[in-house]
Amino acid sequence: MAVNARAYIDCDALTHNLQQVKNIAPNSHVMAMVKSNAYGHGVDYVVDYLTNADAFGLARLGEAERLRQLGIKKALVLVEGFLEPEELRAVEQYDLEIVIHQHWQLEALKQQPLQKPIRVWLKVDTGMHRLGVPGNQVNDILSELKNCAWVNPKIRLMTHFASADEVDSPQTIQQIKNFNDVARNINAETSLANSAGIMAWPDSHGHWVRPGLMLYGASPFIEQAPNDNSLLPAMTLTSRLIAINHVPKGGSVGYGATWQAPEDMAIGVVAIGYGDGYPRQAKNGTPVLVKGNVCPMVGRVSMDMITVDLRGYSDAKIGDTVTLWGNGLPVETIARWADTVPYTLLTGVTSRVEFLHL
Repeated sequence: MAVNARAYIDCDALTHNLQQVKNIAPNSHVMAMVKSNAYGHGVDYVVDYLTNADAFGLARLGEAERLRQLGIKKALVLVEGFLEPEELRAVEQYDLEIVIHQHWQLEALKQQPLQKPIRVWLKVDTGMHRLGVPGNQVNDILSELKNCAWVNPKIRLMTHFASADEVDSPQTIQQIKNFNDVARNINAETSLANSAGIMAWPDSHGHWVRPGLMLYGASPFIEQAPNDNSLLPAMTLTSRLIAINHVPKGGSVGYGATWQAPEDMAIGVVAIGYGDGYPRQAKNGTPVLVKGNVCPMVGRVSMDMITVDLRGYSDAKIGDTVTLWGNGLPVETIARWADTVPYTLLTGVTSRVEFLHL
């Protein structure tokens, strides 16, 4: 009996979620974010189910090279641009689009003649203060880019939101205004909205939207927000019960004896731990599903195992399937119990887990 932890990837859910993006933002092109191995879902497979996207967004040159090697012809955008001037040769070789967000990138680009024009996106800092050029410098930088013979003159403008996952955030309203003030008199395609922007801030949709987390069926919002229910989870992480122990009242379970049994009871041991990517900081009470039945986790998460309270499922037996997140148990719920966000859980599943793309 195999007891490996498994991540089942529902590829039809990816297609469904992309269609939800198009339904919510019907007038926008879609740049599907597949960075970080498609948010942990396996980019080699995921891209085949996101063919209706207009472009793919990536963070590193190596990620883009991988997709070209797979035969992907679609537009590929490096959302951090090039990280050193030498990468511009590969940008040209693999026909990539780049984001310019720093003056040094502009200067490096001007000094590196290329054989054919490349597509450039100019990132504007509208208040996140991470990447992007100040709004009052945009026109001068656009002029310099358009005077560069190896830059496609149809430059696009983009920005990124700091707090779009907070539906009452005044910062997002201000960022949209700041961006519109810059872009109003510039004839350029625009991109503002990440997943949260797509779902909750329709004024931000622009010419391009950039869905990430929502493509994988998870909500970026802490609480229920518009359109949450339209998404289907793409990853279901499972394992199995490998032991059932009968613990007397007062008996402790796991490292540090941080939890004691309130009565004589059955405890199940599940073959999954932080070595598989299950969050070590998950608290007592974090729900898991044992053969579809909700059972709370108790004791500390260890590298290879967790323990669960089986009082709510008296018919449990060794070998029962245990769902850690996915169908029937949203990854957002586990993230809240672990004081983290779904992004870290999905991208943190380790290579020890067996991936099955369905």
